[in-house]
Amino acid sequence: MNIILIISDTLRRDFLGCYGNNWISTPNIDKFAKNSILFENAYIGSFPTVPNRHEILTGKFVFTYYKWAPLPEKDITIPKILKEKKYISMGIFDTPHPFAPGMNYQRDFDGWILIRGQEHDKYITEPIDVKLPCKPEKLRNPYSTVIQYLKNVSKRTYEEEYFCAQTFIEAGRWIEKNYKHNKFFLYIDTFDPHEPWDPPKYFVDMYDPNHKGEEVIYPRYGSTDILTESELKHCRALYAGEVTLVDRWFGYFLRKIEDTGLLKNTCIIFTADHGFYLGEHNLIGKSIIKENFYSWAPLYEEVARIPLILYLPEAKHKRIKSFVQPPDITKTILEITNSEILEDIHGKSLIGLIEKNEKIRDFAISSPPIIHGSPAGEKITITDESGWCYIYETEKGERYDIKAVDSIERKTVKERIEGDELYFLPDDPKQEKNLIKEKPDIGKKLKEKIIKFLHQVKTDEKIINLWK
Repeated sequence: MNIILIISDTLRRDFLGCYGNNWISTPNIDKFAKNSILFENAYIGSFPTVPNRHEILTGKFVFTYYKWAPLPEKDITIPKILKEKKYISMGIFDTPHPFAPGMNYQRDFDGWILIRGQEHDKYITEPIDVKLPCKPEKLRNPYSTVIQYLKNVSKRTYEEEYFCAQTFIEAGRWIEKNYKHNKFFLYIDTFDPHEPWDPPKYFVDMYDPNHKGEEVIYPRYGSTDILTESELKHCRALYAGEVTLVDRWFGYFLRKIEDTGLLKNTCIIFTADHGFYLGEHNLIGKSIIKENFYSWAPLYEEVARIPLILYLPEAKHKRIKSFVQPPDITKTILEITNSEILEDIHGKSLIGLIEKNEKIRDFAISSPPIIHGSPAGEKITITDESGWCYIYETEKGERYDIKAVDSIERKTVKERIEGDELYFLPDDPKQEKNLIKEKPDIGKKLKEKIIKFLHQVKTDEKIINLWK
């Protein structure tokens, strides 16, 4: 069985038709979902981008022992394990951070291609005159990231030159030349629909055709108060245009798979690392950034709940409601390929769940790294099968230096202090009514589950004590 793993960075599940969206065009992903197994309750584990890639490549909840940092030499990855089974492994990426110089997440692949130019990748150095698309105070890193990005894309003309298009085209070319391998592992990592948002204008016009104001393509993370209602609406349209762009080129790649006859012997996994707030909870982004300070935002449903669609030859389409998380993808790949299962993998295979409806999780844990010793506003989210979501914030807090979201080092600070939060999702899917004062016993039980989980994955006792 060949394995193709596709990660679309920052793709919200509720912006896909197969997950209930009725205003964004995603026909290719929706068609793929109709022939695959769709997981209704897939939740992130380690947050954000780099910890997620670390988690998927190793099958471990890395937020308990590591941070946004280079891949440790001692950690064993999927491509390394698959070498023992004579798999050819290839990585094709335009997501910059895990594959930037020194990060080394491409370490064990037989071959890899990085499409240059996303976000603040120092790619184009020519003195090209570019202009900011809106007032700088509405942008995150306007004079570094945004200016650099606009230079990087200044010579772009056609849709085929957009980053996710280049990535899927390269993946298609690789398939054309490599589809006769006895078995292969192809990992595709596209940064879109991550900001900066600048899809072809015709995709944006599908969702906000009459907009005439500024375009906030790389919004400053935090309160939506800095944006007008028109600008916030247009941010949603820009993001939706990016989603449609991803869908179009995912469809292009799928046709290559169909043309080469690979659907009969290839497992295809499509997922995301997290979502993005587009006005929900009065937030835009996925954390809070002010000047040189960084603050964790709660991991509500819009960020924590992700798409996960798995195609298996001859498996019938079904929608599964049981809880699953990224390390389970790793374990599933290893089971499908009859590979060695390492003892320290935290994931659980999805095969029993798919074939026999064998539940593998009662709840999902989502969290940023918790290893810093003096947590400044870190928040662990637990969501259980009865519908409760508890967001647990440490009371202790000191500033510390961290790299997160965009690889830029900042000092953490508690910017937004909610304390613990408790929501009953069946009655309150938008998480607007905090019930922690009314139902403290439920919060206490969920906190106990968090502590038990940290013990189960062998978290350092010093770290656990900070959360007791």
